[in-house]
Amino acid sequence: MYELKMSNDRSRMPLVDALKAIACLMIVFHHLAVYGPMSDVAYPLFPALIDWFYQYGRMAVQAFFVIAGFLVARKLAPYGLALVAEPVQLITQRYLRLVIPYLAALSLAIGCAALARSWMTHDSIPATPELGQLLAHLLLLQDLLDQDALSAGVWYIAIDFQLFALAAALLWFSRRFASEGLALAAPLLIAGLTVVSLFGFNRDALWDETALYFFGAYGLGMLSYWLGRSRYSVVGLLTLLLLVVAALLVEFRERIAVAGAVALLLGWACRSGGLSDWPMPRALTDLGRISFSVFLVHFPLLLVVNAAFAQLFPRDTVAHACGMVLGVIVSIAGGAWFYRKVESRHLSIKMRLLLPASFFATGWLAAVGLS
Repeated sequence: MYELKMSNDRSRMPLVDALKAIACLMIVFHHLAVYGPMSDVAYPLFPALIDWFYQYGRMAVQAFFVIAGFLVARKLAPYGLALVAEPVQLITQRYLRLVIPYLAALSLAIGCAALARSWMTHDSIPATPELGQLLAHLLLLQDLLDQDALSAGVWYIAIDFQLFALAAALLWFSRRFASEGLALAAPLLIAGLTVVSLFGFNRDALWDETALYFFGAYGLGMLSYWLGRSRYSVVGLLTLLLLVVAALLVEFRERIAVAGAVALLLGWACRSGGLSDWPMPRALTDLGRISFSVFLVHFPLLLVVNAAFAQLFPRDTVAHACGMVLGVIVSIAGGAWFYRKVESRHLSIKMRLLLPASFFATGWLAAVGLS
């Protein structure tokens, strides 16, 4: 059923990088609109634009979930047959890959919040952290344990880890059925949970701190990869479209519409070779490669820019509008630096052990007012 396309699998995917870049910028703009005071002061200059990013910018996170699912299917079950033999080891590796840049970014967030507090008083500034809050963030359990976030967007890291762990467990479990002759066990299990999420969990906000709520988007990404590579790709992608339409008819959700559109685009690109062949602007593909780092550091950097402009130009609308533009530039530049120095570097075991210690030390310093 699945055709061999190793040339595409081993190359970069400009389309994926471009989608990640666009989604990343949307999240930065969304947080600029939501967390003032720059957006509050500059609001009279372009109210409709700020309102739009405030309301819809957060939808871009659905693209990240779809892309994450797409890439997990590509890595762990490229031909529909699961390669997951040791799920615990795989999940542990995923945790370490996420938590190293995550803890470094949270240390930056704690320091930036302390600096911002010295310049302004605003609801967007996280409070000084407590020990339980630090432990919950270290374990990626802050939302499940009802702990206030140390930075905007960190909920996504926790959900991404949950989704990966759930997908890895399902793929590992599917190997039992595959060994008994059911070759499509992995896609069928993923499709089943995707349907349950789209028509059940995703319609109930009670589940929005768990992977079950977001698995609809993640599963659409996984299915789009497999269907795009199938010899029956046209029929498969049409079926995927009907699934998305049915979910929207049951209850229209903008987040599912976005997820469905991204999944179908990726599936069609996978079928047509567009993953590697469709030309994308170099600026977008470069930004896409550092998008995770930009996502991690942009909020603390925006806090400092907000605080500086609140201190220097308290009510100057033009200055604050320029500050919002500067905030985007600083976020991208900071993300590029963070990518080079933290995310893309292979840290020694000693450095990996020091990161949690430095994270807790930063939290303690902020708590006693020395940062």
